[in-house]
Amino acid sequence: MPADRAPRLVLAEDSVLLRDGLVGLLTRFGYEVVAAVGDADALLAAAAEHTPDVVVTDVRMPPGFQDEGLHAAVKLREERPGLPVLVLSQYVQRAYAAELLDSGDGTGVGYLLKDRVGQVEEFVAALREVAVGGTVVDPEVVRQLLRRRRDPLARLSPREREVLALMAEGRSNGAIAKALVVSDAAVGKHIGSILTKLDLPLADDTHRRVLAVLAYLRG
Repeated sequence: MPADRAPRLVLAEDSVLLRDGLVGLLTRFGYEVVAAVGDADALLAAAAEHTPDVVVTDVRMPPGFQDEGLHAAVKLREERPGLPVLVLSQYVQRAYAAELLDSGDGTGVGYLLKDRVGQVEEFVAALREVAVGGTVVDPEVVRQLLRRRRDPLARLSPREREVLALMAEGRSNGAIAKALVVSDAAVGKHIGSILTKLDLPLADDTHRRVLAVLAYLRG
């Protein structure tokens, strides 16, 4: 994306009130909303027409109000693996988050609860993280997963689970260090141990972090 223009965004949300509100919010924070639609078919058509830099979509949309928006997002990422997509959901659905993170090349994806939109700074920060290839999972999803004690996460220490939870939220090493009041070096050591214990294949650091988050969601 050229640095001299606003990121081009396609928005899909069936609630007219929320859709209009998001258009205003996103525009205020420097995005060019090239299309704002209300169903999954229109999302696919708009993405094909406008080739956006990023997509924001609801999970449940017409006609069935099940997971049409999620499936449209996954299809878009199959066609364009690097397309950043942020999915909004009314409820915590672990399977939705896992399916989304499995799409494309596993980077540039986010899964947030709609309540997060009201926390404007957090929502915009999450969108920016996704837009540059980051992976963001709603903290509430992470909290629910922390209560599950199943392999492969059983091998992780309590501190390593804390670090992995913050990784799943899309935080950088520095942000994790600040949250846990430890040094950057300590965070790096914990992440290295996590990647080793989860038996992840050799890859670049960014991709291995995404694989760790995927293991966490499936755990």
